[in-house]
Amino acid sequence: MTDQNIDDLIMISALQHYAFCPRQCALIHVEHIWAENSRTAEGRIMHERVHEEGNEMRAGVRIERGVSLRSLHLGLIGKADVVEFHRQESGAWLPFPVEYKRGKPKPDHCDKVQLCAQALCLEEMLHTNIPEGALFYGQTRRRLDVPFDDILRRETEDTARQVRELLNSGKTPKPVYAKRCKNCSLMADCLPKAIQKRRSVKSYLQRMTGES
Repeated sequence: MTDQNIDDLIMISALQHYAFCPRQCALIHVEHIWAENSRTAEGRIMHERVHEEGNEMRAGVRIERGVSLRSLHLGLIGKADVVEFHRQESGAWLPFPVEYKRGKPKPDHCDKVQLCAQALCLEEMLHTNIPEGALFYGQTRRRLDVPFDDILRRETEDTARQVRELLNSGKTPKPVYAKRCKNCSLMADCLPKAIQKRRSVKSYLQRMTGES
């Protein structure tokens, strides 16, 4: 992947949207459609509160909030909710990104990909290696430690490439109704059941016409 022009950077959050659902990613970042429900409102408020708390220093840990991020290699830009800098024996400060989520851990990797993208940005910006970070979930009130192993790093880089291809194409993928749709704030705009049903009827009619 070649370095991207600063004007062509894509939001880190787009990787999370794509990993959750490519169609959702396109609706938000290609068609610029956004709708808020109780879940997204709670998440937005949580992020705002975290960013407003300000920076602080604890024993051996420097905490910075709302940290701006950028990677020209991956073509990404965004913000980290929190970056903890842990003091090492050598005197160096090791970054440890923490992303806040309102719900609970998900069965897929969409949140982990977003967090790993933040770490890759920090590595490029600070010329260091970051072995792990954490996701804090508001529903469980617990952290989930996330190691940035080779598999997750490759998945994150692949997702960044796929998002760029999607945005460059300007095309929105067709809907595929799944359990995840129930929690999506764009359900009314996406209409996965209705559109998928129309496609099924059309395919049925074409098949019956062909057979006759």
